Amino acid sequence: MLKIRLRQGEKMVVNGAVLRAAAPTTLWLENDAAILRGREVMRPEEADTPARRLYYACMLAYLDPAGRQAHQESILLLLDDLLRALESPKAKAACAALAHDVARGDYYRALSHGRSLIEHEVTLLAVAAGQVRH
Repeated sequence: MLKIRLRQGEKMVVNGAVLRAAAPTTLWLENDAAILRGREVMRPEEADTPARRLYYACMLAYLDPAGRQAHQESILLLLDDLLRALESPKAKAACAALAHDVARGDYYRALSHGRSLIEHEVTLLAVAAGQVRH
């Protein structure tokens, strides 16, 4: 059983349906379902970098079992491109972990590795823009 606490106005997706809490609430999920909290959901226009596109493809595979094969093919292409561009062993390990989770069909867990790749990418872009020193 999974316990989910939502703040007033917070959104979540359950099997593709968007729900919004009218008041603070606690829910218990008693069976398997594809669930994402609002902060885990990415809109198409937000998938504007390689790591974000990879996260978005994993999110779609998680939420859309009927289209999973097509999403998985996108994930593999995006992952290949990202791996070629990365130099960091930590980022490459996150890619490998994401690939492993996708191969096992654990798309929700793959999303956590996708978030770490987005964080890595944000840092790289900040360094490139001269905002951060390594």
